[in-house]
Amino acid sequence: MRLIIMFDLPTLTSADRKNYRQFRKHLLQDGFLMMQESIYTCILIDRQSANLLERKISMYSPNKGLVQSMIVTEKQFAAINFLTGKQNKSVENTFERLTVI
Repeated sequence: MRLIIMFDLPTLTSADRKNYRQFRKHLLQDGFLMMQESIYTCILIDRQSANLLERKISMYSPNKGLVQSMIVTEKQFAAINFLTGKQNKSVENTFERLTVI
């Protein structure tokens, strides 16, 4: 499963910029990778863990702005069409990086 977080946060004031940086830092600490600016993705083992992480993110999301989430399967994620640019084929962006203990 993939949890995709898309956000558009204000950066007009210094408090807004601080909230933006803290939100992004939390996403990175939770194992998210940047797909493109303001779109982050995380590989998870099942829908239950995706739902749990989604609830956790809702707790630290800033009040201002827009934060959206989407849960997709690996097959759906692999079906993304690239109209321009190239696919990121690094190991950290593949399902093989997931280690289940």
